[in-house]
Amino acid sequence: MIITVIPLVLIFGVVTGLISYQRNAFRKAYNLTDQVDLVSGNNIQIFSRLTSQELKEVSQVLQNDPGKFNDKEYLEKLNASLSAKYAYVLVRKGDTVIFDGNSHVTQGLYEQLPKYEEIDSRQDGAMYLDGETQHLVKQIDFLFPDGGEGSVFIISNVDGLLPEIKIMMWEMLLAGIMIIVFTDAILMMWVYRSVISPLGRLKVATKNIRDGNLDFALEIEEDDEIGQLCQDFEEMRMRLKESAEEKVQYDKENKELISNISHDLKTPITAIKGYVEGIMDGVASSPEKLDRYIRTIYNKANDMDKLIDELTFYSKIDTNKIPYTFSKLSVSNYFRDCVDEVGLEMEARNIELGYFNYVDEDVVIIADAEQLRRVINNIISNSVKYMDKKSGIINIRIKDVGDFIQVGIEDNGKGIPAKDLPNIFDRFYRTDSSRNSSQGGSGIGLSIVKKIVEDHGGRIWATSKEGIGTEIHFVLRKYQEVIQE
Repeated sequence: MIITVIPLVLIFGVVTGLISYQRNAFRKAYNLTDQVDLVSGNNIQIFSRLTSQELKEVSQVLQNDPGKFNDKEYLEKLNASLSAKYAYVLVRKGDTVIFDGNSHVTQGLYEQLPKYEEIDSRQDGAMYLDGETQHLVKQIDFLFPDGGEGSVFIISNVDGLLPEIKIMMWEMLLAGIMIIVFTDAILMMWVYRSVISPLGRLKVATKNIRDGNLDFALEIEEDDEIGQLCQDFEEMRMRLKESAEEKVQYDKENKELISNISHDLKTPITAIKGYVEGIMDGVASSPEKLDRYIRTIYNKANDMDKLIDELTFYSKIDTNKIPYTFSKLSVSNYFRDCVDEVGLEMEARNIELGYFNYVDEDVVIIADAEQLRRVINNIISNSVKYMDKKSGIINIRIKDVGDFIQVGIEDNGKGIPAKDLPNIFDRFYRTDSSRNSSQGGSGIGLSIVKKIVEDHGGRIWATSKEGIGTEIHFVLRKYQEVIQE
Protein backbone atom coordinates (compact mmCIF):
# COMPACT_ATOMS: atom_id res chain seq x y z
CA MET A 1 0.00 0.00 0.00
CA ILE A 2 2.76 2.44 0.95
CA ILE A 3 4.94 1.62 -2.05
CA THR A 4 2.23 1.66 -4.72
CA VAL A 5 -1.24 2.92 -3.83
CA ILE A 6 -0.37 5.92 -1.65
CA PRO A 7 2.21 7.40 -4.09
CA LEU A 8 -0.12 6.82 -7.03
CA VAL A 9 -3.04 8.51 -5.27
CA LEU A 10 -0.89 11.47 -4.19
CA ILE A 11 0.72 11.83 -7.63
CA PHE A 12 -2.69 11.63 -9.31
CA GLY A 13 -4.08 14.32 -7.01
CA VAL A 14 -1.11 16.66 -7.46
CA VAL A 15 -1.00 16.15 -11.25
CA THR A 16 -4.74 16.76 -11.56
CA GLY A 17 -4.43 19.96 -9.53
CA LEU A 18 -1.44 21.20 -11.55
CA ILE A 19 -3.18 20.48 -14.85
CA SER A 20 -6.34 22.30 -13.75
CA TYR A 21 -4.33 25.29 -12.50
CA GLN A 22 -2.15 25.51 -15.62
CA ARG A 23 -5.15 25.11 -17.93
CA ASN A 24 -6.95 28.03 -16.33
CA ALA A 25 -3.79 30.14 -16.28
CA PHE A 26 -3.12 29.28 -19.94
CA ARG A 27 -6.61 30.26 -21.04
CA LYS A 28 -6.40 33.49 -19.10
CA ALA A 29 -2.94 34.38 -20.41
CA TYR A 30 -3.89 33.86 -24.05
CA ASN A 31 -7.49 35.01 -23.75
CA LEU A 32 -8.95 31.68 -24.87
CA THR A 33 -12.60 30.74 -24.57
CA ASP A 34 -12.31 27.09 -25.71
CA GLN A 35 -11.10 24.29 -23.48
CA VAL A 36 -7.43 23.33 -23.99
CA ASP A 37 -5.98 19.92 -23.14
CA LEU A 38 -2.37 20.60 -22.17
CA VAL A 39 -1.40 16.96 -21.50
CA SER A 40 -2.90 15.23 -24.52
CA GLY A 41 0.30 15.71 -26.52
CA ASN A 42 -1.72 17.26 -29.38
CA ASN A 43 0.44 20.34 -30.13
CA ILE A 44 -1.45 21.11 -33.33
CA GLN A 45 -4.75 21.57 -31.47
CA ILE A 46 -3.14 23.88 -28.92
CA PHE A 47 -1.34 26.02 -31.53
CA SER A 48 -4.49 26.17 -33.63
CA ARG A 49 -6.53 27.51 -30.72
CA LEU A 50 -3.83 30.02 -29.78
CA THR A 51 -4.21 31.86 -33.11
CA SER A 52 -7.99 31.54 -33.42
CA GLN A 53 -8.56 35.12 -32.18
CA GLU A 54 -6.16 36.61 -34.78
CA LEU A 55 -7.75 34.50 -37.48
CA LYS A 56 -11.15 36.04 -36.72
CA GLU A 57 -9.62 39.52 -36.72
CA VAL A 58 -7.99 38.92 -40.13
CA SER A 59 -11.28 37.66 -41.55
CA GLN A 60 -13.11 40.79 -40.40
CA VAL A 61 -10.42 43.13 -41.78
CA LEU A 62 -10.51 41.35 -45.13
CA GLN A 63 -14.25 41.81 -45.35
CA ASN A 64 -14.14 45.53 -44.46
CA ASP A 65 -10.76 46.78 -45.75
CA PRO A 66 -8.58 44.27 -47.64
CA GLY A 67 -6.21 47.09 -48.59
CA LYS A 68 -4.82 47.09 -45.03
CA PHE A 69 -2.79 44.06 -46.05
CA ASN A 70 -0.68 46.43 -48.19
CA ASP A 71 -0.01 48.42 -45.01
CA LYS A 72 3.32 47.27 -43.58
CA GLU A 73 2.67 49.00 -40.24
CA TYR A 74 -0.56 47.05 -39.73
CA LEU A 75 1.06 43.81 -40.77
CA GLU A 76 3.95 44.27 -38.34
CA LYS A 77 1.48 45.01 -35.55
CA LEU A 78 -0.46 41.86 -36.44
CA ASN A 79 2.79 39.88 -36.63
CA ALA A 80 3.83 41.15 -33.18
CA SER A 81 0.54 39.92 -31.76
CA LEU A 82 1.07 36.49 -33.35
CA SER A 83 4.71 36.34 -32.20
CA ALA A 84 3.48 36.34 -28.60
CA LYS A 85 1.60 33.15 -29.51
CA TYR A 86 4.54 31.44 -31.25
CA ALA A 87 3.21 32.24 -34.77
CA TYR A 88 3.71 34.83 -37.52
CA VAL A 89 1.92 36.18 -40.60
CA LEU A 90 2.81 35.88 -44.28
CA VAL A 91 1.02 37.80 -47.09
CA ARG A 92 1.26 36.76 -50.72
CA LYS A 93 0.06 38.74 -53.75
CA GLY A 94 -0.11 36.63 -56.86
CA ASP A 95 3.09 34.55 -56.70
CA THR A 96 5.04 37.20 -54.77
CA VAL A 97 5.44 37.31 -50.99
CA ILE A 98 4.93 40.94 -49.97
CA PHE A 99 5.29 40.39 -46.22
CA ASP A 100 7.00 37.63 -44.26
CA GLY A 101 7.02 37.95 -40.49
CA ASN A 102 9.72 35.27 -40.07
CA SER A 103 11.52 35.03 -43.41
CA HIS A 104 14.51 32.98 -42.28
CA VAL A 105 12.14 30.16 -41.33
CA THR A 106 9.57 30.45 -44.10
CA GLN A 107 11.91 30.42 -47.11
CA GLY A 108 11.87 26.64 -47.18
CA LEU A 109 8.06 26.61 -47.11
CA TYR A 110 7.33 28.89 -50.06
CA GLU A 111 6.99 26.04 -52.52
CA GLN A 112 4.74 24.06 -50.12
CA LEU A 113 2.24 26.86 -49.55
CA PRO A 114 -1.04 26.22 -51.35
CA LYS A 115 -1.92 28.31 -54.41
CA TYR A 116 -4.73 30.81 -54.47
CA GLU A 117 -8.03 29.04 -53.84
CA GLU A 118 -6.30 25.69 -53.99
CA ILE A 119 -8.10 24.92 -50.73
CA ASP A 120 -11.39 26.19 -49.42
CA SER A 121 -10.27 28.96 -47.06
CA ARG A 122 -13.81 29.63 -45.94
CA GLN A 123 -13.78 26.54 -43.72
CA ASP A 124 -12.24 26.63 -40.27
CA GLY A 125 -9.14 24.49 -40.35
CA ALA A 126 -5.44 24.32 -40.92
CA MET A 127 -2.89 22.28 -42.81
CA TYR A 128 0.24 20.57 -41.56
CA LEU A 129 3.48 21.11 -43.47
CA ASP A 130 6.40 18.83 -42.77
CA GLY A 131 9.94 19.73 -43.72
CA GLU A 132 13.04 20.33 -41.66
CA THR A 133 10.59 21.80 -39.17
CA GLN A 134 6.88 21.19 -38.66
CA HIS A 135 4.41 24.01 -39.25
CA LEU A 136 0.69 24.57 -38.85
CA VAL A 137 -0.65 26.83 -41.60
CA LYS A 138 -4.00 28.67 -41.76
CA GLN A 139 -4.82 30.25 -45.14
CA ILE A 140 -7.38 32.94 -46.08
CA ASP A 141 -7.70 33.94 -49.74
CA PHE A 142 -8.97 37.39 -50.79
CA LEU A 143 -8.78 40.03 -53.55
CA PHE A 144 -6.78 43.25 -53.20
CA PRO A 145 -8.52 46.55 -54.05
CA ASP A 146 -6.70 46.54 -57.44
CA GLY A 147 -8.13 43.08 -58.19
CA GLY A 148 -4.94 41.15 -57.46
CA GLU A 149 -5.23 37.67 -55.91
CA GLY A 150 -3.99 37.60 -52.36
CA SER A 151 -3.54 35.07 -49.55
CA VAL A 152 -2.90 35.60 -45.85
CA PHE A 153 -1.08 32.78 -44.02
CA ILE A 154 -0.90 32.43 -40.23
CA ILE A 155 1.96 30.02 -39.60
CA SER A 156 2.77 28.34 -36.26
CA ASN A 157 5.97 26.38 -35.60
CA VAL A 158 4.85 23.18 -33.86
CA ASP A 159 8.26 21.55 -33.43
CA GLY A 160 8.45 21.78 -29.65
CA LEU A 161 6.27 22.05 -26.58
CA LEU A 162 4.98 25.35 -25.32
CA PRO A 163 7.01 26.80 -22.44
CA GLU A 164 3.95 26.60 -20.21
CA ILE A 165 3.67 22.88 -20.90
CA LYS A 166 7.39 22.38 -20.26
CA ILE A 167 7.08 24.18 -16.95
CA MET A 168 4.06 22.05 -16.04
CA MET A 169 5.98 18.85 -16.88
CA TRP A 170 8.87 19.94 -14.66
CA GLU A 171 6.44 20.74 -11.86
CA MET A 172 4.85 17.28 -12.22
CA LEU A 173 8.27 15.62 -12.15
CA LEU A 174 9.32 17.57 -9.07
CA ALA A 175 6.02 16.77 -7.34
CA GLY A 176 6.41 13.07 -8.16
CA ILE A 177 9.96 13.04 -6.77
CA MET A 178 8.86 14.77 -3.58
CA ILE A 179 5.97 12.32 -3.12
CA ILE A 180 8.26 9.32 -3.66
CA VAL A 181 10.81 10.72 -1.17
CA PHE A 182 8.01 11.32 1.35
CA THR A 183 6.53 7.83 1.01
CA ASP A 184 10.01 6.25 1.07
CA ALA A 185 10.69 8.01 4.36
CA ILE A 186 7.47 6.60 5.82
CA LEU A 187 8.31 3.17 4.44
CA MET A 188 11.79 3.21 5.95
CA MET A 189 10.34 4.07 9.37
CA TRP A 190 7.77 1.30 9.07
CA VAL A 191 10.36 -1.27 7.92
CA TYR A 192 12.67 -0.30 10.74
CA ARG A 193 9.97 -0.86 13.34
CA SER A 194 8.44 -4.00 11.76
CA VAL A 195 11.70 -5.80 10.90
CA ILE A 196 14.03 -5.18 13.85
CA SER A 197 11.70 -6.72 16.45
CA PRO A 198 10.99 -9.97 14.53
CA LEU A 199 14.68 -10.30 13.66
CA GLY A 200 15.47 -10.03 17.37
CA ARG A 201 13.09 -12.90 18.11
CA LEU A 202 14.59 -14.90 15.25
CA LYS A 203 18.06 -14.32 16.69
CA VAL A 204 17.00 -15.69 20.09
CA ALA A 205 15.31 -18.68 18.41
CA THR A 206 18.43 -19.40 16.36
CA LYS A 207 20.57 -19.42 19.52
CA ASN A 208 18.13 -21.88 21.16
CA ILE A 209 18.35 -24.25 18.21
CA ARG A 210 22.14 -23.90 18.13
CA ASP A 211 22.25 -24.90 21.81
CA GLY A 212 19.99 -27.89 21.14
CA ASN A 213 16.90 -26.45 22.82
CA LEU A 214 13.84 -27.19 20.68
CA ASP A 215 11.23 -26.85 23.44
CA PHE A 216 10.13 -23.30 22.73
CA ALA A 217 7.64 -21.52 20.48
CA LEU A 218 8.39 -18.58 18.22
CA GLU A 219 5.58 -16.06 18.60
CA ILE A 220 4.34 -14.71 15.27
CA GLU A 221 2.54 -11.39 15.35
CA GLU A 222 3.01 -10.05 11.81
CA ASP A 223 1.30 -11.28 8.67
CA ASP A 224 3.84 -9.96 6.18
CA GLU A 225 7.01 -11.33 4.62
CA ILE A 226 8.87 -11.23 7.94
CA GLY A 227 5.92 -12.96 9.58
CA GLN A 228 6.03 -15.65 6.91
CA LEU A 229 9.75 -16.06 7.54
CA CYS A 230 9.05 -16.51 11.26
CA GLN A 231 6.30 -18.99 10.39
CA ASP A 232 8.71 -21.00 8.21
CA PHE A 233 11.31 -20.88 10.99
CA GLU A 234 8.74 -22.14 13.49
CA GLU A 235 7.76 -24.98 11.14
CA MET A 236 11.46 -25.85 10.76
CA ARG A 237 11.81 -25.96 14.56
CA MET A 238 8.77 -28.23 14.86
CA ARG A 239 10.14 -30.56 12.17
CA LEU A 240 13.52 -30.65 13.86
CA LYS A 241 11.79 -31.49 17.12
CA GLU A 242 9.72 -34.21 15.44
CA SER A 243 12.87 -35.57 13.80
CA ALA A 244 14.65 -35.65 17.16
CA GLU A 245 11.68 -37.39 18.77
CA GLU A 246 11.52 -39.88 15.89
CA LYS A 247 15.21 -40.62 16.37
CA VAL A 248 14.64 -41.23 20.06
CA GLN A 249 11.70 -43.50 19.21
CA TYR A 250 13.77 -45.28 16.53
CA ASP A 251 16.60 -45.90 19.00
CA LYS A 252 14.06 -47.15 21.52
CA GLU A 253 12.54 -49.52 18.95
CA ASN A 254 15.98 -50.82 17.98
CA LYS A 255 16.80 -51.50 21.61
CA GLU A 256 13.45 -53.23 22.03
CA LEU A 257 14.08 -55.27 18.88
CA ILE A 258 17.46 -56.39 20.18
CA SER A 259 15.86 -57.29 23.50
CA ASN A 260 13.08 -59.22 21.76
CA ILE A 261 15.49 -61.07 19.50
CA SER A 262 17.78 -61.92 22.42
CA HIS A 263 14.83 -63.42 24.28
CA ASP A 264 13.31 -65.17 21.30
CA LEU A 265 16.62 -66.70 20.21
CA LYS A 266 17.55 -67.73 23.73
CA THR A 267 14.33 -69.71 24.23
CA PRO A 268 14.75 -72.22 21.33
CA ILE A 269 18.53 -72.38 21.83
CA THR A 270 18.02 -73.30 25.47
CA ALA A 271 15.50 -75.97 24.45
CA ILE A 272 17.82 -77.34 21.76
CA LYS A 273 20.71 -77.49 24.21
CA GLY A 274 18.53 -79.30 26.75
CA TYR A 275 17.35 -81.97 24.30
CA VAL A 276 20.85 -82.44 22.87
CA GLU A 277 22.25 -82.90 26.40
CA GLY A 278 19.46 -85.39 27.02
CA ILE A 279 20.49 -87.37 23.96
CA MET A 280 24.17 -87.17 24.93
CA ASP A 281 23.43 -88.32 28.49
CA GLY A 282 21.35 -91.24 27.23
CA VAL A 283 18.05 -89.94 28.58
CA ALA A 284 16.43 -90.71 25.23
CA SER A 285 16.89 -94.44 25.73
CA SER A 286 14.11 -95.65 23.46
CA PRO A 287 13.86 -95.06 19.68
CA GLU A 288 10.46 -93.38 20.17
CA LYS A 289 11.85 -90.93 22.75
CA LEU A 290 14.91 -90.25 20.61
CA ASP A 291 12.69 -89.55 17.61
CA ARG A 292 10.58 -87.14 19.72
CA TYR A 293 13.72 -85.34 20.91
CA ILE A 294 15.05 -84.99 17.37
CA ARG A 295 11.70 -83.70 16.08
CA THR A 296 11.58 -81.13 18.87
CA ILE A 297 15.11 -79.99 18.05
CA TYR A 298 14.11 -79.72 14.38
CA ASN A 299 11.00 -77.66 15.20
CA LYS A 300 12.99 -75.29 17.43
CA ALA A 301 15.58 -74.86 14.69
CA ASN A 302 12.72 -74.06 12.26
CA ASP A 303 11.41 -71.43 14.70
CA MET A 304 14.85 -69.83 14.77
CA ASP A 305 15.04 -69.92 10.99
CA LYS A 306 11.63 -68.22 10.71
CA LEU A 307 12.68 -65.57 13.20
CA ILE A 308 15.89 -64.81 11.29
CA ASP A 309 13.94 -64.73 8.02
CA GLU A 310 11.46 -62.29 9.60
CA LEU A 311 14.28 -60.00 10.73
CA THR A 312 15.89 -60.06 7.30
CA PHE A 313 12.59 -59.08 5.75
CA TYR A 314 12.12 -56.33 8.34
CA SER A 315 15.45 -54.75 7.32
CA LYS A 316 14.16 -54.63 3.73
CA ILE A 317 11.00 -52.85 4.91
CA ASP A 318 13.09 -50.18 6.63
CA THR A 319 15.03 -49.54 3.40
CA ASN A 320 12.00 -49.94 1.08
CA LYS A 321 13.77 -52.71 -0.82
CA ILE A 322 11.17 -55.48 -0.62
CA PRO A 323 11.56 -57.67 -3.71
CA TYR A 324 8.18 -58.07 -5.43
CA THR A 325 7.48 -60.31 -8.42
CA PHE A 326 3.88 -59.67 -9.42
CA SER A 327 1.97 -62.16 -11.55
CA LYS A 328 -1.61 -63.26 -12.22
CA LEU A 329 -2.84 -65.72 -9.58
CA SER A 330 -6.02 -67.79 -9.58
CA VAL A 331 -7.67 -67.03 -6.24
CA SER A 332 -9.20 -70.50 -5.82
CA ASN A 333 -6.04 -72.44 -6.72
CA TYR A 334 -3.64 -70.18 -4.82
CA PHE A 335 -5.46 -70.14 -1.49
CA ARG A 336 -6.24 -73.86 -1.75
CA ASP A 337 -2.49 -74.50 -2.03
CA CYS A 338 -1.81 -72.22 0.95
CA VAL A 339 -4.34 -74.13 3.06
CA ASP A 340 -2.84 -77.48 2.03
CA GLU A 341 0.61 -76.19 2.96
CA VAL A 342 -0.29 -75.14 6.52
CA GLY A 343 -2.84 -77.91 7.03
CA LEU A 344 -0.34 -80.55 8.22
CA GLU A 345 1.22 -78.18 10.75
CA MET A 346 -2.22 -77.23 12.13
CA GLU A 347 -3.10 -80.93 12.41
CA ALA A 348 0.11 -81.59 14.33
CA ARG A 349 -0.79 -78.75 16.73
CA ASN A 350 -4.32 -80.13 17.20
CA ILE A 351 -5.89 -77.10 15.53
CA GLU A 352 -8.84 -77.50 13.19
CA LEU A 353 -8.31 -75.57 9.94
CA GLY A 354 -11.39 -74.61 7.93
CA TYR A 355 -11.35 -73.25 4.39
CA PHE A 356 -14.37 -71.58 2.78
CA ASN A 357 -14.11 -70.15 -0.72
CA TYR A 358 -17.06 -68.10 -2.01
CA VAL A 359 -15.22 -66.81 -5.10
CA ASP A 360 -15.72 -68.07 -8.65
CA GLU A 361 -13.03 -70.27 -10.15
CA ASP A 362 -12.11 -67.72 -12.82
CA VAL A 363 -11.37 -64.82 -10.41
CA VAL A 364 -7.76 -63.64 -10.75
CA ILE A 365 -5.62 -61.19 -8.78
CA ILE A 366 -2.24 -59.59 -9.49
CA ALA A 367 0.08 -60.36 -6.57
CA ASP A 368 3.47 -61.66 -5.47
CA ALA A 369 2.83 -65.29 -4.59
CA GLU A 370 5.72 -65.56 -2.12
CA GLN A 371 4.96 -62.33 -0.24
CA LEU A 372 1.22 -63.04 -0.13
CA ARG A 373 2.02 -66.47 1.33
CA ARG A 374 4.09 -64.66 3.96
CA VAL A 375 0.97 -62.63 4.85
CA ILE A 376 -1.14 -65.80 5.30
CA ASN A 377 1.58 -67.59 7.32
CA ASN A 378 2.24 -64.59 9.61
CA ILE A 379 -1.45 -64.14 10.41
CA ILE A 380 -1.94 -67.87 11.08
CA SER A 381 1.27 -68.00 13.17
CA ASN A 382 -0.03 -65.10 15.23
CA SER A 383 -3.33 -66.94 15.77
CA VAL A 384 -1.47 -70.11 16.82
CA LYS A 385 0.79 -68.13 19.15
CA TYR A 386 -2.14 -66.72 21.12
CA MET A 387 -4.37 -69.82 20.98
CA ASP A 388 -5.54 -70.66 24.52
CA LYS A 389 -8.08 -73.39 23.71
CA LYS A 390 -7.33 -77.13 23.74
CA SER A 391 -9.36 -77.52 20.54
CA GLY A 392 -8.24 -74.59 18.47
CA ILE A 393 -10.09 -73.50 15.34
CA ILE A 394 -8.79 -71.33 12.50
CA ASN A 395 -11.05 -70.56 9.54
CA ILE A 396 -10.03 -68.96 6.25
CA ARG A 397 -12.84 -67.35 4.26
CA ILE A 398 -12.50 -65.89 0.74
CA LYS A 399 -15.32 -63.57 -0.40
CA ASP A 400 -16.09 -61.63 -3.55
CA VAL A 401 -16.81 -57.96 -2.72
CA GLY A 402 -17.24 -56.22 -6.09
CA ASP A 403 -13.90 -55.13 -7.51
CA PHE A 404 -12.05 -56.78 -4.62
CA ILE A 405 -11.65 -60.13 -2.93
CA GLN A 406 -11.77 -60.15 0.87
CA VAL A 407 -9.70 -62.64 2.83
CA GLY A 408 -10.75 -63.28 6.43
CA ILE A 409 -8.73 -65.37 8.89
CA GLU A 410 -10.55 -66.00 12.18
CA ASP A 411 -9.62 -67.98 15.27
CA ASN A 412 -11.14 -68.92 18.63
CA GLY A 413 -8.15 -67.73 20.64
CA LYS A 414 -8.10 -65.49 23.67
CA GLY A 415 -8.83 -62.34 21.67
CA ILE A 416 -7.32 -58.87 21.81
CA PRO A 417 -8.32 -56.15 24.31
CA ALA A 418 -10.18 -53.24 22.73
CA LYS A 419 -7.49 -50.76 23.85
CA ASP A 420 -4.79 -52.77 22.02
CA LEU A 421 -6.73 -53.50 18.82
CA PRO A 422 -5.88 -50.21 16.95
CA ASN A 423 -2.15 -50.79 17.55
CA ILE A 424 -1.60 -54.42 16.62
CA PHE A 425 -0.21 -53.52 13.18
CA ASP A 426 2.41 -51.16 14.65
CA ARG A 427 6.02 -52.28 14.75
CA PHE A 428 7.17 -53.91 18.01
CA TYR A 429 3.70 -53.65 19.54
CA ARG A 430 2.80 -56.53 21.85
CA THR A 431 -0.47 -57.18 23.62
CA ASP A 432 1.29 -59.69 25.89
CA SER A 433 3.61 -57.73 28.15
CA SER A 434 4.51 -60.75 30.28
CA ARG A 435 6.58 -62.22 27.37
CA ASN A 436 6.39 -65.86 28.43
CA SER A 437 8.33 -68.31 26.33
CA SER A 438 5.35 -69.70 24.49
CA GLN A 439 4.28 -66.27 23.27
CA GLY A 440 7.50 -64.66 22.16
CA GLY A 441 8.11 -63.18 18.73
CA SER A 442 9.84 -60.06 17.52
CA GLY A 443 6.69 -57.93 17.46
CA ILE A 444 7.04 -57.11 13.76
CA GLY A 445 5.00 -59.91 12.17
CA LEU A 446 1.75 -57.99 11.71
CA SER A 447 3.58 -54.79 10.70
CA ILE A 448 5.14 -56.82 7.87
CA VAL A 449 1.68 -58.09 6.93
CA LYS A 450 0.30 -54.55 6.76
CA LYS A 451 3.23 -53.34 4.64
CA ILE A 452 2.85 -56.14 2.09
CA VAL A 453 -0.94 -55.74 1.80
CA GLU A 454 -0.66 -51.97 1.30
CA ASP A 455 2.08 -52.44 -1.31
CA HIS A 456 -0.42 -54.63 -3.17
CA GLY A 457 -2.91 -51.74 -3.16
CA GLY A 458 -5.11 -53.29 -0.49
CA ARG A 459 -5.94 -52.59 3.14
CA ILE A 460 -6.09 -54.66 6.33
CA TRP A 461 -8.06 -54.43 9.59
CA ALA A 462 -8.96 -56.55 12.60
CA THR A 463 -11.90 -57.20 14.89
CA SER A 464 -11.72 -59.12 18.15
CA LYS A 465 -13.62 -60.07 21.31
CA GLU A 466 -11.75 -61.16 24.41
CA GLY A 467 -12.32 -64.81 25.23
CA ILE A 468 -14.04 -65.45 21.87
CA GLY A 469 -11.42 -64.87 19.20
CA THR A 470 -9.96 -62.55 16.58
CA GLU A 471 -10.74 -61.92 12.91
CA ILE A 472 -8.20 -60.31 10.58
CA HIS A 473 -9.43 -59.20 7.16
CA PHE A 474 -7.65 -57.81 4.15
CA VAL A 475 -8.80 -56.96 0.63
CA LEU A 476 -7.01 -57.20 -2.73
CA ARG A 477 -8.15 -55.77 -6.04
CA LYS A 478 -9.31 -58.27 -8.67
CA TYR A 479 -7.60 -58.39 -12.05
CA GLN A 480 -9.94 -57.28 -14.85
CA GLU A 481 -8.71 -57.89 -18.36
CA VAL A 482 -9.44 -55.02 -20.78
CA ILE A 483 -11.06 -56.30 -23.97
CA GLN A 484 -10.27 -54.19 -27.03
CA GLU A 485 -12.88 -54.21 -29.76
